[in-house]
Amino acid sequence: MRVAMISSVQQTASAGCVASRRLRAKKVHQNMQAASNEVSAQLHHDLRHAVQSALATRRPLLHHLNADTSWLLQIPRPDSAVRNGARFYFNILLDPWLGGGQSDLASWFSQQWHVEKSAVGSVAQLEELAREMEILASGLRLGQGRKINTAIEAERGSDETFIDAVAVSHEFTDHCHKETLLEVHPDVPVFAISEAAKLIQSWHHFRTVITINNFGMEGETDWRSSSVPPLPDWIGISRLLQTDDVLNYHSALMIAFNNQHANYQSHQLHKSTPLPTTTPNTPATRKRHHAPIAPNEDEESAEAIIYTPHGISSGDLTLIPSASPPIHTLAFLHGLHNVRVSTATGRTALQSNLGAHNGLKAQRILNAKYWIGTHDGVKRGGGLVAWFLQRESLTLGDALEEERRRKRREGDARFTTQKNGDLDETVESFEGVNWVDLQNGESKVLV
Repeated sequence: MRVAMISSVQQTASAGCVASRRLRAKKVHQNMQAASNEVSAQLHHDLRHAVQSALATRRPLLHHLNADTSWLLQIPRPDSAVRNGARFYFNILLDPWLGGGQSDLASWFSQQWHVEKSAVGSVAQLEELAREMEILASGLRLGQGRKINTAIEAERGSDETFIDAVAVSHEFTDHCHKETLLEVHPDVPVFAISEAAKLIQSWHHFRTVITINNFGMEGETDWRSSSVPPLPDWIGISRLLQTDDVLNYHSALMIAFNNQHANYQSHQLHKSTPLPTTTPNTPATRKRHHAPIAPNEDEESAEAIIYTPHGISSGDLTLIPSASPPIHTLAFLHGLHNVRVSTATGRTALQSNLGAHNGLKAQRILNAKYWIGTHDGVKRGGGLVAWFLQRESLTLGDALEEERRRKRREGDARFTTQKNGDLDETVESFEGVNWVDLQNGESKVLV
């Protein structure tokens, strides 16, 4: 009996020790979990703070939606508009192809699929991205005289889209992708080159489809003339054409903006500066673009995103630096890969993407703050065209080295009195092109 009692006590003591160890282990686990949660919360807080610090610069954001040439450009609205309850960003969707394949003419002729899955796989996911960025930016807008974000959302309703405009650069389905575009809310205005505009109108989906006008026609280099309703008057979208390209294959879209313009106009109104009167023959809508330029052109100058997925001859960009009011190229989207369609004998039937060498020449003219690659994503091809499609995957280093060799050859032939050191210095001055490689799903604040 005594033995039994001792055994019972020992078992009880043993069970108590096990329970105690389990309790201590549980507390340790809870402490570790709490510490982990605290670290995670701190990291989340730090990340949110870092993002908000970047957003506080009030500079445009550029998001690469896939490995190819689909982009979301977010331009901060004028401060006066935000104070009155407008969203923080004006969102422009460029050439959306977010899922599925694409085919031109017929599948037997040309068909392609992205090798790498799009980081943003649908317009719904894109809307969520834009919404999240707006929420982050809303933390910056709760200053004096600004509406609280929840009140603004209640006013807008739950069905509002965060996409303010779509821009389409080509009629080909890797730029004008029907399945993706039909996911966009029909109230969103679409700005497209003429061939793409006709195609999009035939779908009877969008209520507003506007043909993009060519920049520089008849010597008109005022970016404000490209600001047409329903765009706000501080944004303009136009097209740059290559003079010797009858198919207009090598062209560019230019998105010019001056988000300080509305603030300046508001300031002028508060100073009670009289505005020009209008008559029935001179409607107020954008007629100001053709009026004489104000003495202080800096107030009317613009920054620009120049987007050319297939490239455009560098010589056709010279009108940008000489534009009036001035246009400063913030970002130049031009790929590095040299892509061509060859014949059976190996000759070039169609130069598709002009590649890095042309990009370098163009960057010298534009002096863009950022040169960002686009349309270099590898695709899985099918159909007849795939057999003749040739891709030379150049890097910026390859292009610079070739440029260096070419300059040296030119120096030997034409500048025999020039020292090699001076020549190298000339070439190296072109190496600071501020190249940015934005991969699938990456974003950049364009400061």
